Amino acid sequence: MKKLVQDHKEIFIEQLLELLKIPSISADRQYKEEVKKTALWIKNALNDIGCSTVQLYETEGHPIVYGEIRTADKAPTVLVYGHYDVQPPDPLELWDSPPFEPVIKKTELHPNGAIFARGACDDKGQMFMHLKAIELLMKKNALNCNVKFVIEGEEEVGSDHLEKFITDHKSMLQSDIILISDTGINSIENPAITTGLRGLSYMEVTVTGPNRDLHSGLYGGTVANPINVLCEMIASLHDENKRVNIPGFYDRVVEISETERQKMNENGTDDNSFKNAIGIEAVAGEKGYSILERRSIRPTLDVNGIWGGYTGEGAKTVIASKAHAKISMRLVPDQDWKTISQLFEKHFRSIAPQGVKIDVTTHHGGSAYVTPTDSLAYKAAEKAYHEVFGTIPHAKRDGGSIPIVPMFEKVLGSKTLLMGFGLDSDAIHSPNEHYGIDNFLKGIETLTLFYPYFTTLHQK
Repeated sequence: MKKLVQDHKEIFIEQLLELLKIPSISADRQYKEEVKKTALWIKNALNDIGCSTVQLYETEGHPIVYGEIRTADKAPTVLVYGHYDVQPPDPLELWDSPPFEPVIKKTELHPNGAIFARGACDDKGQMFMHLKAIELLMKKNALNCNVKFVIEGEEEVGSDHLEKFITDHKSMLQSDIILISDTGINSIENPAITTGLRGLSYMEVTVTGPNRDLHSGLYGGTVANPINVLCEMIASLHDENKRVNIPGFYDRVVEISETERQKMNENGTDDNSFKNAIGIEAVAGEKGYSILERRSIRPTLDVNGIWGGYTGEGAKTVIASKAHAKISMRLVPDQDWKTISQLFEKHFRSIAPQGVKIDVTTHHGGSAYVTPTDSLAYKAAEKAYHEVFGTIPHAKRDGGSIPIVPMFEKVLGSKTLLMGFGLDSDAIHSPNEHYGIDNFLKGIETLTLFYPYFTTLHQK
C-alpha cells in the first residue's frame, strides 16, 4: 500500500489543504455558515470515495454527516468517528501565517514538511486519513468489511447534540468497533496506540463584589476586591504537594499498580526533552509522580482563563465589580464528572469570603476511558503499525479527553480503538497548529492495513 499512498500523495495533500481553508469554528456563531459549508464538503467527499449512503443530519447545533459502505452482511463493521469543526484560532497575532491559509513548511521534527493551519491535526487532517484510506481500498477492490462514518461539527464545543443523534439512530450505527484518530504517537520512530483517555469537567466561576467598578483610591482597602478574592480562592485549590484541595475529589480515583506504572515509564517522557519542547526550566505537578503519570493517570485542576477589571492600554485605577475564570479538571477512572462538578461548586462556594457573591456554571464534561489491549481490533492495529513503522507500538494513556468515547460505549455497546498519528508538538488548540506530511501519509497507509487485518482476525 505504501506505493499506492505515495502515488496519490499530491492530490491527497491538495484536497486536505482545500478542506483546511474553510474556517469551521463551531464556538463562534458568526461562522455558522462556514461550518455548514464544511459539512457539505465532507458529504461530497464521502460520496467521492464510494459511500453508497451519505446523509447530512441537521441538529439544533451544527450538522452531523453520515456515510456508509456495505460489502457483505456477515462482514465485520467499523464505525469511524471524526469531527470537522475546529478551535478558534486566537490569538491571531501569534500565528506565523494566517490560520485558514494553510502552508507547508519544513521543520526540525518534520524534515519532509508539515501543514500549518487550524485543524491540520485536530481533527481535519486525522479524520481525512480515514476517507483516503477507504478510497484506496475501494480502488483496489480490497475493502472486505463494512464501514460507517459519523463526522460531527460540535466536538470542540462539547458535542451537545451527538448523544441524541446516536441514541435516535442506534440500530443504524451498530458496529464491531469504533475507530477514532484524534490522538497521537510519541514520534515518527516510536509509535503508540492510545489505550486511555482522561475525563473532563469544565467550569466557569464569577466573583461579584460592589455593584459597579470603583475608584481604587477612594474605595481601596474598604471592600473585597473580586479579582484579589478570585486569585486567593484559586490559589487555595491546590495543597503544598500540588494535590487538588477539594474534599472528596480523590475518593474514587483508581490507583495504578506499581508494575503498570513501571511499564508505563519505560516508554515515558525524557524530562529534558519535555522541558525544552515547551521552553520551561522546571516541571511542576503532584508530588510522587513522573511527568508521564501526571499527564495521564492522575487527575488535575487548571485555570484556563481569568479576567476582570481594566486590561486595555495604559492605566485605569479601578476595583472591578466582577472577576471571572474558566477552570478545567481532567479526571481518571472512576471519577464521575458530574459528581466532581458538584464537589467543585460546593467547595468553591464554601471558601468564598463575606462581601462577594459567587456564581458557578458547569459547561460540559465526560468520563475517563480505558480501551482493552486484547481485542481483535487492537491486535489488527498493532500489526498495521508494526508493518508501517517497523516497530511494535506500545500502549499509552493519554492526558486529553474525548468525552464522546464512553458515551459511545454506553449507548451503542461498542468498544473504541484510538489510532492517532499526531505529535505533542503539533500545537493543537494553539497558534501555529500543524501536522506532519509523513504522519499524514503513514496514517493513511496504516489504516489501509488495519481494515483487512481486522477482517481476517474477525473471521478466524
